[in-house]
Formats: sequence, C-alpha cells, structure tokens
Amino acid sequence: MHCHSCALVTSSGHLMGGGRGEEIDRAECVIRMNDAPTALGYGRDVGRRTSLRVIAHSSMQRVLRNRHELLNASQDTVFIFWGPSSYMRRDGKGLVYNNLRLMNQVLPKLKVYIISRQKMLQFDELFKRETGKDRRISNSWLSTGWFTMTIALELCDRINVYGMVPPSSPSPYHYYEPLGPEECAMYISHERDRRGSHHRFITEKRVFTSWARTFNIHFYQPDWEPPPLTP
Repeated sequence: MHCHSCALVTSSGHLMGGGRGEEIDRAECVIRMNDAPTALGYGRDVGRRTSLRVIAHSSMQRVLRNRHELLNASQDTVFIFWGPSSYMRRDGKGLVYNNLRLMNQVLPKLKVYIISRQKMLQFDELFKRETGKDRRISNSWLSTGWFTMTIALELCDRINVYGMVPPSSPSPYHYYEPLGPEECAMYISHERDRRGSHHRFITEKRVFTSWARTFNIHFYQPDWEPPPLTP
C-alpha cells in the first residue's frame, strides 16, 4: 500500500465545526483510528471515506458493536489491529486474535492485519530513540496515534494531519463523545502520572512536531506549523 497524499484524521473535538470533510475525502488515502465514526452527521467535519483504520486492542469491542458502519465489507478499507503480544497469540489464548478469526469468518472480505511482535518491538525502539525514554521503565503505553503516525510515514509521501494540536485549548478528547473527558486534562494527567502504564501524549506530540521539520507532515484544524529550532 502506497499513497501520494494521506489525510490522517484524529478523534479530537477540535475537528467539530471546521467543515473540512470534503477536503479530507479528496486525499488519496484517508487514515482513521479506533472506532471514530464518519456517519451520524460527522461527515461534514471529518469526511466519509476510510482507506486505513488503525485499532487498539482496547477498542476492539466498540468496533464490533459498530460493525455495521465500521466493518462495512463494501468499503475498500484496510484494518490494522495492535496490542500486547499476549493478546495476539495464535495458540487459542490470544483474545484479540481469536476475535479477529471469528470476525473473518463472518466478514471474509475484510482486509485485516495485526502488528507483529517484531514490529511492536521496533515501535518501542523508535520511541526510545526519539525521546530518550525506555517505554517499559517509564511506564509508558504507546498511543494509537503513535502507531498511526508511524505507519503513515511508511505509506504516505505527504501527511495532512487533522485535529492534532498541543494541549492549549479546551475541547472534548473524542469528537463523538462531547460529554466525555476534556482533551487538555487527559493529556496532562497521562503525561504526569507515574503509577501504572499511561500514554505520553505530550511527549509523543513533541516527537511529531520534530518529525514535521524533516518529513512532509502538515497540521490542520487548527492550522499550525512547528516553530523553528532555536540556534
């Protein structure tokens, strides 16, 4: 799979009211995450097409509940699932793998892939190289956004990211959950917490900002550019 231009659509509440749906759908490939919907009136702001959807193990059940929209076999959509290697075991004990096998029996036309253990280790090494932090020692759990952006770098010549902003203004964490947690508070709580494993959203977005100075990555809704590096 290769795309000259990609629209990477986040799940941020910042997307609402922007009317960027048609612009997003004009990209050669449209990449979405987890169970973020395009129906129910969201299409005007987030678009309606989906070429690739990256899904965390924790979102599997929500995707299955919304299978009539998200797993529509008539769409030419590729699905990539990721999770701990124990969830992907093929010996009958892998929870996500077992669900994917069942889903494939019901919907055999779906193009479904899982991220291998070897590839997961490569994502860990990339996180350590870019941040100087060992993911396990720092109790960090890579976000779906991290996997999606890294996959997009492999697939896309140009990446237009919609809704990904630093935590600077209040907005729902998910555009489809307006009464859910607030984005800024979610970022800060995960970044600061040292008990248990948490996403490091702010750290990850600092890396994305750095990548945008090297790779063909652009941010929209709101529109912004990475500040230049200080001498």
